[in-house]
Amino acid sequence: MSEEVKMPQMGESIAEGTIVKWLKHVGDSVKRDEPLFEISTDKVDAEIPAPSSGVLSEIKVQEGETVAVNTVVAVINGGEAKPAPAEGAKEAEAAPKQEPRKVEPPPPVKEEPTQASAEPAPAAPPKPAAPAPPPQEPAPVSAAATPPAPSPAPDTEREAASKDELRRTRSSPLVRKIAEEHGIDISQIEGTGISGRVTKQDILSFIENREAGAKAEAAAPASTTQIQAPPPAAPAAPPRATQPTRAPAETEAGPQPFAEGDRVEIEPMSMMRRRIAERMVESRHISAHVTSFMEVDFNKTAKLRDELKGEFLARDGVKLTFMPFIIKAVIEGIKKWPIVNSSVWGDQIVYKKDINVGVAVALDWGLIVPVIRGADEKSLLGLARAVNDLGERARKKQLKPDEVQGGTFTITNPGSFGGWAGTPIINQPQVAILGVGVIKKRPVVIEDAIAIRQIGVLALSFDHRIIDGAVADQFLAYVRDVIEAAEYTS
Repeated sequence: MSEEVKMPQMGESIAEGTIVKWLKHVGDSVKRDEPLFEISTDKVDAEIPAPSSGVLSEIKVQEGETVAVNTVVAVINGGEAKPAPAEGAKEAEAAPKQEPRKVEPPPPVKEEPTQASAEPAPAAPPKPAAPAPPPQEPAPVSAAATPPAPSPAPDTEREAASKDELRRTRSSPLVRKIAEEHGIDISQIEGTGISGRVTKQDILSFIENREAGAKAEAAAPASTTQIQAPPPAAPAAPPRATQPTRAPAETEAGPQPFAEGDRVEIEPMSMMRRRIAERMVESRHISAHVTSFMEVDFNKTAKLRDELKGEFLARDGVKLTFMPFIIKAVIEGIKKWPIVNSSVWGDQIVYKKDINVGVAVALDWGLIVPVIRGADEKSLLGLARAVNDLGERARKKQLKPDEVQGGTFTITNPGSFGGWAGTPIINQPQVAILGVGVIKKRPVVIEDAIAIRQIGVLALSFDHRIIDGAVADQFLAYVRDVIEAAEYTS
């Protein structure tokens, strides 16, 4: 018994996924829950397990192709004997094709009409209508042979055309939104993405070229005769034909960043890197970014951490870092200034009652932000366990889509690599993100005396459309006070 493998529904807001890599090949045996292929979505990269045991008999969607959820991507047969019927089926399909050919060569049918036409042949001069019957009788034979040839041709052409259009229209939601706003049919654009997908650079380049063409036509209406005049310039078309793949990149990123003869190496962006790039640029266009910095004395919190980390590790097997303490302080700040835990919806502000904190995790191939849901309901131990678990599973590509969406506030930690501070970009549709710089011992002045303290810098990037600088600084100051006093609720 065969079972269809479908593109899974990887979250409520996810409508499609891209096959990044097949971990099995046609003919390989697979076991239930064994990783079968890797996918990439707008939210997460993940390995998809096999729904049943058997033999991978067919792969319907190749690597790099993007398809809608619930699309059949492969077929698994329950046993190794399943592929045999497929060959028999092919022979069975071939047999009926030979039957109509047997009807074509019936000699008696062909001979009778020729004899009938031979008899009236002597009277052919007075009876020109006699030759009409012979072409009518062989006509069905030729009709049976000729229609099959032309009919599959248009069908295959239509199938190829429909597949090509589907590849082009399987673009990201951002591209479809831009196309809708400008009244553009995506299928009319030559895509440079994987499987012919139309990328953001493609559609922006198309819009710029269209506007430039419209301005040129308006500025030089009388030059139509000159445009028609240079048909000999046709050889100039070939070089343009080689540039469509580079034109969008040059339009978006500027001129070629290297000269002929330079020693360079070029590789395409991964799916995750492309999405990160799109999200960051999109966020910059949406939110009015402003960043405030504040120095924080972690000395008391560091002592509390030293007291608890041995107990957490021995009793619960959990490593205790500074992150759970920072999350606790942020939660206290959000309770005082709920505007920091909101979103902008048109001309309205949506205040989130749940506090779902996203913690950015750096990966070898990109960046991902798993979300701790209901963070305000967790203890210090619960937060520490959640941070460790989500970070570990993120590196193993074992996160579920629901675990990387629904965040209301994000914390990123460039300090783990020694960074003093940074200006993080807001994770839409949130309105604020906190960057944590490196925490290390520094000399500071305390009551006119120099002392050694564990000092770190917090950087809050906020959406100035709804959060004023005063509110942002008050929020940061409160978070600082909680950390410096080491007064964390249970």
